[in-house]
Amino acid sequence: MAMISYQPPLKSLAIPPVSLSNPKSVIFRCSLSLPSRTAVTSVEPEPVFSSVKAFAPATVANLGPGFDFLGCAVDGLGDYVSLSVDSNVHPGEVAITNITGNNTNKLSKNPLYNCAGIAAIEVMKMLGIRSVGLSLSLEKGLPLGSGLGSSAASAAAAAIAVNGLFGGKLGVEELVLAGLKSEEKVSGYHADNVAPAIMGGFILIRNYEPLELIRLKFPVEKELFFVLVSPEFEAPTKKMRAALPSEVGMPHHVWNSSQAGALVAAVLQGDAMGLGKALSSDKIVEPRRSPLIPGMDGVKKAAIAAGAFGCTISGAGPTAVAVIDNEEKGKEIGERMVMAFMKEGNLKAEASVKRLDRVGARLIGSTPLDRVL
Repeated sequence: MAMISYQPPLKSLAIPPVSLSNPKSVIFRCSLSLPSRTAVTSVEPEPVFSSVKAFAPATVANLGPGFDFLGCAVDGLGDYVSLSVDSNVHPGEVAITNITGNNTNKLSKNPLYNCAGIAAIEVMKMLGIRSVGLSLSLEKGLPLGSGLGSSAASAAAAAIAVNGLFGGKLGVEELVLAGLKSEEKVSGYHADNVAPAIMGGFILIRNYEPLELIRLKFPVEKELFFVLVSPEFEAPTKKMRAALPSEVGMPHHVWNSSQAGALVAAVLQGDAMGLGKALSSDKIVEPRRSPLIPGMDGVKKAAIAAGAFGCTISGAGPTAVAVIDNEEKGKEIGERMVMAFMKEGNLKAEASVKRLDRVGARLIGSTPLDRVL
């Protein structure tokens, strides 16, 4: 059998280009491979606000056959970052003053070892910020190790917050690169969480060196719901990546490639049923990870039996994600999946039904400078 060597994390992906003339897809190219402390802006910008608050959504990475190159953002779940100009913080530096929410005891306040802190520092480097210090507060809406892009949400919210505080000088490509710096230190060099967290919608990572991102537009007139079922079980990304095969047989490579192509086509056509079918079809990653999550096989079967168009592991897990085009039906599917987690894996679980987040990370509040003068 022909074999294809696999050495994660992926740095380059040979995916056919999508035409810029296609209104359903937009390509973002960024030739930057930024070394540490390299400024993108030629003149250090001044803050335009005294403080800002940003939100970044949860994400579903891989989407079945799209390991490390496909992901999407989901509405209503995510992390918050509040950022302020602080004269008590050394100029050019960021201090994390407060962390609240899920699993806060496991997170460091040292910005060099915190996802939000790392991303904030990278954006400050890109902007060339040397004259002011910043204090950062992180509110974790996402649990750690959930498969919903917890680290990416923190990084994305921090990147958007710093950029917004200084007038939004950087584009999405640079912000994704800043988030990648954070992801690289925590879970590996992959953008399938942080890119959709920043950009919203469905994102295809065509290449990493240089970074090329393709936004895939699911038609706004079409309905799509994600049934997210999270068990009380932690699946650290590094551990789940270690379970992956080092080589892939040619038949599985061809199969997964065709299913990833079908998934992209389904997104662009607004075909929720076709999306679900492709999402359920991974023969490379899911078979290795599913046995590590108690009850996952039974949960997938329960979702399909209840009417879901498809079901797979969200990111590295343990959250299971199913897709459907009706919210009420999604709630029924979620109930069946929760029951299956208990029956098959002896795990308590919570279900939620969410829409696609088409916006991505954004500022949700700000305080003008003159209010504190």
